[in-house]
Amino acid sequence: MKYPKIPLAQTVIQLCKAKGIKHIIISPGSRSAPLTIGFTNNPYFKCYSIVDERCAAFFALGIAQQLQEPTAVVCTSGSALLNYYPAVAEAFYSDIPLLVLSADRPKHLIGVGDGQTINQPNVFENHILYSANLKLDLDDQAEEEEELPIFKNLENKLETLLGLKQGIQEYNEVEINKAINIASSKHGPVHINIPFDEPLYDMIDEPTVHPKTISIEENILQIEPSVLNDCIKNWSEASKKMILVGVSQPNTIEQKWLDTLANDDSVIVFTETTSNLHHEDFFPSIDKIIAPFNNENFINLQPDILLTFGGLIVSKKIKAFLRKYKPKHHWHVDTKKANDTFFSLDKFIKTTPNQFLENLLDDVSKARESDYKHTWTSIKSIRLNKHNDYLKAINFSDLKAFEVILNAIPDDTILQLGNSSTVRYAQLFDLNSTLEVFCNRGTSGIDGSTSTAIGCAVANAKQTTLISGDLSFIYDSNALWNNYIPNNFRIIVINNQGGGIFRILPGHKNTENFDAYFETKHRLSAEHLCKMYGFEYNSVSNESNLIYNLNSFYSLGNQPKLLEVFTPKNLNDEVLLQYFKFIGQ
Repeated sequence: MKYPKIPLAQTVIQLCKAKGIKHIIISPGSRSAPLTIGFTNNPYFKCYSIVDERCAAFFALGIAQQLQEPTAVVCTSGSALLNYYPAVAEAFYSDIPLLVLSADRPKHLIGVGDGQTINQPNVFENHILYSANLKLDLDDQAEEEEELPIFKNLENKLETLLGLKQGIQEYNEVEINKAINIASSKHGPVHINIPFDEPLYDMIDEPTVHPKTISIEENILQIEPSVLNDCIKNWSEASKKMILVGVSQPNTIEQKWLDTLANDDSVIVFTETTSNLHHEDFFPSIDKIIAPFNNENFINLQPDILLTFGGLIVSKKIKAFLRKYKPKHHWHVDTKKANDTFFSLDKFIKTTPNQFLENLLDDVSKARESDYKHTWTSIKSIRLNKHNDYLKAINFSDLKAFEVILNAIPDDTILQLGNSSTVRYAQLFDLNSTLEVFCNRGTSGIDGSTSTAIGCAVANAKQTTLISGDLSFIYDSNALWNNYIPNNFRIIVINNQGGGIFRILPGHKNTENFDAYFETKHRLSAEHLCKMYGFEYNSVSNESNLIYNLNSFYSLGNQPKLLEVFTPKNLNDEVLLQYFKFIGQ
């Protein structure tokens, strides 16, 4: 087996292996050659070559999202590193462990006009859990004058050089261990900046350093007794309790606690599409339920207690409801952080949802008598009937397309949703409970949905389907420049010839200014991209063709498949706006 000659590269690679980091996504470059040599020559690592660094980082994020363990990206020096930033920000807000390994030039070559140099240390400082800025190795002849004292004799010089080398090696080992441990234990992105001097391509047969592995310190989370007692008291007394669950991994909460909550008439549980939480007595499709409410409805249904789990919330309507009609108490349960989304947070309970519910529900003697859940259930039933009536009556449009598409996704598969209108349309439907649903809601950007979905498809044996809007898909089209896409991967592009969500938002539609700068009207198609990248391509523009094509879309084939669904851009917004009026009648 071959190793890079540079000890610092050996140290990084050995510690990645010791920490169980297996998936390495490499973008080509010269300064990063020592890392590339080391990772690709070690059979332990699964290495991927992806040229576009932005796509590479989102691809890695998709793998880490599924495995819930650090995935590494490797790049050369300069602007290559900056292309990781969108995925780093997404990982930061979505609590996904991403390990950024950037090669850098030595200090003396930075700020002097040398090529491919920028100020790389701490470049992600506002969106990173930890930045490790490693030190350049010293060989027996090398010396950076600002780091060495004036020597009286050669013996003193050699002794000092030896001490410096050992000190630098120990420093680098500690920093690498710390960064990887933080990514693993706190679930988020970390950055290790690694300076290399030439020569970069030399290899040896045996490593010259054997770095020390530092274990993660276990942190046992326990709820303060006084906090728990206060929660139990308030929970027992409240007759209107609302639980709202945002982005969550599948199987986050044990079924017995879900059943207990579902059997309490004073509790309603709102679940978002990305919550991966299901129960027949829960309340998905939040916007469908509350969109037609008037002030009297909101006042009557204002919760006494709001309990939140999971990540960021998609629904703007539930945010508006709870920000104006604030609960008396808002508690958020999480091991890491709490967002004051509704400007009423009074308790951040630092533990897991399972642990909190066990402590809370085991000590609540009986469910509080209340008509709160019954009232909400009646509303849900009325809305669902109106929803079904409306969908039967409308012409082909985005809304109708989503109904057909979501009903056709196979059981026990993964659904990746693009941002903007895609995830919001999906929120209007009660999805198949066997699906695992993901979306980049950390920053809610359109920039990496396809790359993330492909990373997910590579990491998980289950079939993955991506539903994307046309702008999001085109924006991230370099994601298809990827040699690892499994044949069972599926993409459905809803092409409404522009940013359709802007037609729903307030603004002056159907003007030249709106078309160019908001909706960004276009006539592009995915067909030629599919030919270039080896996808099987089909397109439809009506309901019957959509149903027909979906019948064979998920069948096995020798290529990944893409189905492009063209919808009438001048009709979609009116269909959706009339939908909310109709279900409230």
